[in-house]
Amino acid sequence: MRAIANLMDALSALLNRVALAVAVAAVAVMLGAAGWQVIARYLLSQPPAWTEELARFSMVWGGLMGASCAFRTKVDPTLFPEALVMTGNRGRLLLVVRSLGVLAFVLPTLWFCVFGPGANPARGYIARLAGRQAETMDLPMMVFGIAIPIAFAVILVHVLAELARGFAPAAGGESRR
Repeated sequence: MRAIANLMDALSALLNRVALAVAVAAVAVMLGAAGWQVIARYLLSQPPAWTEELARFSMVWGGLMGASCAFRTKVDPTLFPEALVMTGNRGRLLLVVRSLGVLAFVLPTLWFCVFGPGANPARGYIARLAGRQAETMDLPMMVFGIAIPIAFAVILVHVLAELARGFAPAAGGESRR
């Protein structure tokens, strides 16, 4: 069990590093696009239409990837922050309750990203985005909308890693949480 927990934790940490890099890059792109929009509008009197859309979609990527990082590092909003540091059986119980709450939100979101009504993948969120084009950029909307299932999948890995860590026996034989 400890080996699985270590493997899940390593995967979660790797995904967190990638998500953080993507979030930072997305915020940089958003600032660059918004900055160019201001320069082009007020100094050149010719604002390009694509900068607003790029800034908006970069904000989505940055926010969602940042949210997954916040979840991993436990700086996301929580009702009972003291529950995150509890140990023993009470800590494990609260870990399960927190995880169930997260899963109740993450799993349906992932389901409907892939499947539409009647469990039809052709009517799911991703499939519908694949057939749409961005208004001002020559890119499919899927390039931007895929951030949602990616971020939620990363959060799912973080939850599973947290559960594995919480229930894995420590070096002394007891579980850490």
